[in-house]
Amino acid sequence: MLASDASSIIEHTKEVIYLQEDTLVEVTRSSHSIHSIARMVRSLTVPDASPFGQMLDKLHPIVKLQLSLEQIEKGGYTHFMLKEINDQPNSLRQGMIGRMSKADGSQKWQINLGGMAKPLEGDFGGQSALQKLASAKRVIVCACGTSWHSGLIAKYAMESLAHLPVEVEYASEFRYRRPILCSDDIIIVISQSGETADTLEAIKIAKQFKCLTIGIVNVVGSSVARLTDAGMYLRSGPEIGVASTKAFTGQVMALLILSLEVARQRGALSQPEMDSYCDSLQTIPDVIEEWLPSLGKHTKVIAKYFRLASNTLFTGSGIQFPVALEGALKLKEISYIHAEGFPAAEVKNAALTLVQNFLPVVCIALKSDPAYTQMLSTHRELSTKGAAVIVITDEDNQDFEDIASFTIHIPPTKLQFEPLLVALPLQLFSYYIADMRGCSIDLPRNLAKSVTVE
Repeated sequence: MLASDASSIIEHTKEVIYLQEDTLVEVTRSSHSIHSIARMVRSLTVPDASPFGQMLDKLHPIVKLQLSLEQIEKGGYTHFMLKEINDQPNSLRQGMIGRMSKADGSQKWQINLGGMAKPLEGDFGGQSALQKLASAKRVIVCACGTSWHSGLIAKYAMESLAHLPVEVEYASEFRYRRPILCSDDIIIVISQSGETADTLEAIKIAKQFKCLTIGIVNVVGSSVARLTDAGMYLRSGPEIGVASTKAFTGQVMALLILSLEVARQRGALSQPEMDSYCDSLQTIPDVIEEWLPSLGKHTKVIAKYFRLASNTLFTGSGIQFPVALEGALKLKEISYIHAEGFPAAEVKNAALTLVQNFLPVVCIALKSDPAYTQMLSTHRELSTKGAAVIVITDEDNQDFEDIASFTIHIPPTKLQFEPLLVALPLQLFSYYIADMRGCSIDLPRNLAKSVTVE
């Protein structure tokens, strides 16, 4: 049985073999053999070439899928996307299990990242990926689409917590612009599927410069997982809907945990500070689980008013700017409404020309934001020009009462963790608008779950 994705065969078997690049599989009724295409070509030109058949089989072991049929069914939901939005409390818990714990009889939190803490093979001096990160001078994140947005959030988190410089690149740009790298650079690649073509090319470029590569990926055994030197699985479970929801928050969760541990190893966080951050982070799945039912009802009402919009602006500042970009991407992906994300201050430079009566502007304005006062002023101006302002802000915050057409209040958490909460109303807003417009939500037109070709 041959398939491009494990979910298509889970009804029949849980044992799979992941093929590597430049290989060919020969299947008979009773057996299979895996061949190297390069060796096959060589055998045609060199008569005494070595056999090329079964010797590759040992490089492709049978993998037992940690997947069930129930996980890839809708489970009573209208769409996979809605199911996956509501699955986020569980998927985030899975992302923390075994990675955050307290020692016996202690109130001190520890972070355990398994393979990231093991000595690396090759030219890395026996250090672990965590040790390399702790001593790094520069980290470059390469990703595409939603994963790029999670990389931007990681930049804000890692720079603020660990004081480690981070650059974030579109993998498609990185691969073609001849980047200047040195062997001390660390390349973090992020991909839900682990098969994104541009991201895989970024890994190959990093390896040419002997850079350490770290993969943040959801699919076990994927190409990113095999090609990188170390990494973290999201453990978000299968995500069927093309528009990523739980994989996005899973990426953010994994990168936040990584940022906390790197910060500790760099001496940027004391143990009491670490304990405070971990206390806050581990409560988030429960907070989301309690909040989702009322949030869904409230967001559905808001979506009804804006389902006929032709343009929408999303604004945020600091760590919320990438979330604004993600909100705009989600709305474009599944409702086919044109949407753009902006840093809040940048709205005054060009986007003001778009403002007219009833233009929806989704504003992420939390009091923890250093630019909060300026955001309040900017969106007051947008409101006076006729925009319909939808504000996502703190609990009990009434500062936007005379500005906002609608307000969504989020539960309190630490600044670096707020994107995990803010993402949910944006996902639901896009989902309900798309549903009311009769769009194909799980399979948007012209899009694929994983971009595996140029």
